[in-house]
Amino acid sequence: QVQLVESGGGLVQAGGSLRLSCAASGRTFSSYAMGWFRQAPGKEREFAAAISWSGGYTYYADSVKGRFTISRDNAKNTVYLQMNSLKPEDTAVYYCAANIPEYGLDSDEAEYDYWGQGTQVTVSS
Repeated sequence: QVQLVESGGGLVQAGGSLRLSCAASGRTFSSYAMGWFRQAPGKEREFAAAISWSGGYTYYADSVKGRFTISRDNAKNTVYLQMNSLKPEDTAVYYCAANIPEYGLDSDEAEYDYWGQGTQVTVSS
């Protein structure tokens, strides 16, 4: 069982930066791959980024590639999402999620077993 709590959301101007954190409970955090998803108002939840259990592999959606960086600190049971060059279209509730993938990293939310409650990110133009 893994419990996830996101933090770090807020209001930022376009072009600015934010760093989201996701703190996990449980001693098996390092066994899980982690993902960040987001849901904009009136839209389906979509994949943003994922990272392997070791941190050695990462995977990004095309919409955030080159602007967002996912990382993790297994000693602190925390995964991060550094978001730079933010755009108004990045406005969404951001969720972290955990899974043990069969192969590679998953962008399908159905493959994730545990979810946080979400943190709001608002980018003003």
